Amino acid sequence: MATQYSEKIAPDVMDRRAAVKAIHAANGYADRREELAAYFDSTARQAWIDLTSDAKVSGIRATVRAGRDTMRTLLLDWLPADLRRVRVLDAGCGTGGLTLAAAYRGAEVTGIDVAAGLVDVARERCPSFTGHGRIFWKSGDMLDPELGLFDHVVAMDSLIHYEIEDLVDALRKLSERTETSIVFTFAPYTRMLGAMHKFGKVFPKSDSSPAIVPIAETELRARIAEAMPEWRVGRTQRVSSGFYTSQAMEIVKRA
Repeated sequence: MATQYSEKIAPDVMDRRAAVKAIHAANGYADRREELAAYFDSTARQAWIDLTSDAKVSGIRATVRAGRDTMRTLLLDWLPADLRRVRVLDAGCGTGGLTLAAAYRGAEVTGIDVAAGLVDVARERCPSFTGHGRIFWKSGDMLDPELGLFDHVVAMDSLIHYEIEDLVDALRKLSERTETSIVFTFAPYTRMLGAMHKFGKVFPKSDSSPAIVPIAETELRARIAEAMPEWRVGRTQRVSSGFYTSQAMEIVKRA
């Protein structure tokens, strides 16, 4: 009797669970997005400006700068060499290094970030001439459907602070407005990063810096396959440089 009763109510239960899950995912993403905006527009603003410039930084930050430079080059290499008449979304553009590089290759790039102050820095650093490319700077939510449609989306280190369900949901929403590929990064799970993340939840940091969430590649692949059946995982590569460790992944729309 219990089995028959469960079978009868299963569709309704599944619908309610799906609705609750969607609400939790939306709230989780939105809450973390606001935390990131506040952090990068206040506490970390100057450090981020220095890190993404030629300013002298500490040895630790120098390794992070080198790692980010390598990652930026890698993600750009995964895009077509000729980006003329191609629309690119730089989702989480920061101070605009990747946005500018894509524009120099001819792309029409929308660079958006939750931290309005960093976008202001990107505007100030942007030269008046970018070759065949064009740049549209915006501050706000990278998932905003009003941004329009794109051929390619790049999300470099802008999703590493989200739990896996929020990250995959963000990718799914981006895919609805993307024609060809999404290249992004995630923090690869290691025992050390996993322990640090767990420890940070029990003993929150006093500097209010948002935690990086380590994610296992196998689980990420499985969740992408489930949530985005029209897309497939392409290339993936890890970049490690001192205190910087991040993994690039490409997902491609099936023909």
